Amino acid sequence: MIRAADLIAIFDATIEQSSKLSSQYVNHAKEHGQLEIVDVDEVKSIVLTTDHVYYSPISSSTLKRRLYQVV
Repeated sequence: MIRAADLIAIFDATIEQSSKLSSQYVNHAKEHGQLEIVDVDEVKSIVLTTDHVYYSPISSSTLKRRLYQVV
């Protein structure tokens, strides 16, 4: 579980292929041990927090909806 206070952004996973900057950011996180892969087989969203990048099998729209239900 990620605390809302630590959340920076939630993106659709396709942003990594369409944005060079996003790809570089994820690669930097990977090189520094800050990339957490929740499900290797199915990545639907990328979640950025203050100290990690998460590959999530849950779609970005579902994660955003859940965030707004909690907050």
